[in-house]
Amino acid sequence: MPSYQVRVFHPEGVRTVRVDALDAHAVAGALGVAPQHVLDVQELGETGTGIRAGRRSTRAFPLQLFSQELAVLLDAGIALLEALNTLREKEAQASVRQALDAVVSQVEQGQPLSVALRQQPQAFDELICAIVAANERTGQLSTALAQHAKYLAWVDNLRSRLIAACVYPVMLLAVGSAVILFLLLFVLPRFAGILDGLGNDLPWASMVLMRFGQTAGAHPMWVLGGLGALALGAVSLWRHPGLRQRVQASLWTLPGLGPRLRVLALARLYRSLSMLLASGVPVLASLRIVEDVVALPWRPAVAAAAEQIERGERLSEALESQDLATPVARRMVRVGERSGEVAAMLERAAAFHDEEAVRLTELLTRAINPALMLVMGVLIGGIIVLMYMPIFQLVEQVQ
Repeated sequence: MPSYQVRVFHPEGVRTVRVDALDAHAVAGALGVAPQHVLDVQELGETGTGIRAGRRSTRAFPLQLFSQELAVLLDAGIALLEALNTLREKEAQASVRQALDAVVSQVEQGQPLSVALRQQPQAFDELICAIVAANERTGQLSTALAQHAKYLAWVDNLRSRLIAACVYPVMLLAVGSAVILFLLLFVLPRFAGILDGLGNDLPWASMVLMRFGQTAGAHPMWVLGGLGALALGAVSLWRHPGLRQRVQASLWTLPGLGPRLRVLALARLYRSLSMLLASGVPVLASLRIVEDVVALPWRPAVAAAAEQIERGERLSEALESQDLATPVARRMVRVGERSGEVAAMLERAAAFHDEEAVRLTELLTRAINPALMLVMGVLIGGIIVLMYMPIFQLVEQVQ
């Protein structure tokens, strides 16, 4: 049986203990504590070194629909097991049905729903597991699931807005690149053949362009193969985690775009914390959970804030010291700490910053689209002008 090093939240503080369990998801049961109080699990190898247990969720499982439909069924008075069976029976996708089969099997054996969900980390992330664990014995499970579905709908809506704002630039790039490729591979070689008799009388720039057109027209497959190799190389580099993180980090430093991305990331952080705190998850455990939810550049700051909470500091102080609090959020969290309504204040802070998504889409529309049109116009227009300059020169010589 493997051994694990576990950080557990207790009323008197956070403890680090060693426990033997069947797997990382059975640690809470072996310790006799609630699953949401388990902050970190590290599997101990033969040498005693810890390897952090990974928890990755797949986007193939419709978490939003699952939370929404299960909340509706529970609100209707249907028992949990019957509701899960109903969701399984209506599901047609094999992978989703398989995950639900495993959950139903665990619940039928008497396991709590949170434990059953943790047994399927490929479908259910730590966020929903913690919410279910905090509410399944309080009778507020349907309300918590509805809030989770609402949160996922907000995330999807935010993502859809950003994707919609990027559709036009991507189409513009695709069409402009296709036009440039058509000019280089089809039009330029024919112009080069017509004007080949002029020899060195061509302007220097036009002569270079014509030579390139002749070479490209003689070997079109090599050109297309080279472009395909460049595209494949770019995709391979983008899939490299280190490079992708550096590119994403550079976006946060861009003027105009960076501050808006920061506010959107913080709004998601506030909404995630609000949902967990409202579900009864402790502040420290909530910060540990949302560490995997926020954007990559802010994860070290969230981890540092969790360490400050562990040392006994207030949430407002931890967020402010790690630059995770906007002026609005800082004041609202302080008010919430005095009134005991931290979750509600975090939700209001997130709602206050929702308008930043609209401003970001407007920035993409008003700034990036004209810039791309200008670049494409200059490139295509420059090629056409260089193509026609020899003709103008020939006409002048004839006259």
